[in-house]
Amino acid sequence: MTHSTDRLILLPADEYTLRLERLQQAIAPVADGVLVTDNANLYWLTGRVFAGYAYVPAQGTPLYGLRRCAHLAGDGVAAERKIEDFAARVAAACPAASRLALEMDAATYAAVERALAAFAAQWPAVQPVSATAALRSVRAVKTPAQLRLMRLSGERHEAVYRRIPRLYAPGMTDYELQVEIERASRLEGCLGQFRVAGSEMELFMGSILTGDNADAPSPYDFAMGGAGMDPSLPVGADGSVIRPGSTVMVDMNGDFTGYMTDMTRTFRLGSIAPEAERAHELSRAICRRLAEMGRPGTQARDMYHAALSMASEAGLENYFMGHRQHAGFVGHGLGIEINEAPVIAPRSRDVLQEGMCIALEPKFVIPGTGAVGIENTYVVRASGPMECITGAPEEIIDLEK
Repeated sequence: MTHSTDRLILLPADEYTLRLERLQQAIAPVADGVLVTDNANLYWLTGRVFAGYAYVPAQGTPLYGLRRCAHLAGDGVAAERKIEDFAARVAAACPAASRLALEMDAATYAAVERALAAFAAQWPAVQPVSATAALRSVRAVKTPAQLRLMRLSGERHEAVYRRIPRLYAPGMTDYELQVEIERASRLEGCLGQFRVAGSEMELFMGSILTGDNADAPSPYDFAMGGAGMDPSLPVGADGSVIRPGSTVMVDMNGDFTGYMTDMTRTFRLGSIAPEAERAHELSRAICRRLAEMGRPGTQARDMYHAALSMASEAGLENYFMGHRQHAGFVGHGLGIEINEAPVIAPRSRDVLQEGMCIALEPKFVIPGTGAVGIENTYVVRASGPMECITGAPEEIIDLEK
């Protein structure tokens, strides 16, 4: 007897069919089928991460090959440790195919080359194409089931953030506070996994920045930098003591369901510079303005320019999205990974669609004080402003009160 957990496909039948149809519609114009091997894409497609391969034809039934966990079962599922064996089975089922879409942004060069050679042995006229645009587009628009998981992550994320003032103790460093927040997050059910696409970003469970460490440039493509605790991971907390007159920016992991929310809140110790207070309120105003703009059909780049215009009109453009080093965006899509489509950036070609999830993070770095601003996760609705699903208090909270 096959137990429910032994099924390869963990999604409800209607949800699996919906995702499959969306992918096939996106793939059909460019390829006869797509080979999927990346963990995030496999999770999106099946509801679980597994070691192996999926082939989704532009029309017809997918095939799955398992390199490990051969006990998993389902239609089209077989144990195949080598891509060459899987390619032979795919070719037998789809003898007329030739255009093969590959995850050229997620797979290594060696993996792509081996897969292409395996399929070329079966389809001598095989033509490789990139699957990036198709996978990016289908994952950007969330289904109702995915939105339920993101809202649940948002609720648990918020619960952790509401406890942060009680986690602080006088004399703490940024790193010590981060450890306490990590513990609270894990006890709330955070999976700990901070899944990021590509090689330009890496992080453990999030970032805590206090004082001028917020102004330390980082090599990663995050909105804020920080020196980090070691040159092997130069981002975030650096062990600075949280001092009076400084801010503490908290941007911690919101992955409680496999679909993550992104949320930033700012705290302080005592009074801070009036300019920092003003910049923080501007961040909140920018979020409200962009949430109002964020409707289906809106150009992502128009949202970025609206945010930059508000920062410039306030005379704070030199501190907007960094000071010594500026981030080139003000928001991003997210879901299974923290950096999905759309990107709210000046040259973005993305257009908002209903069901997209977007983190907006208009932040400022004020020298001598630290980082200020907020970040919320929003859902693009059919009509009206975007829905905020991260509801922790937005004002700057004094950690000693």
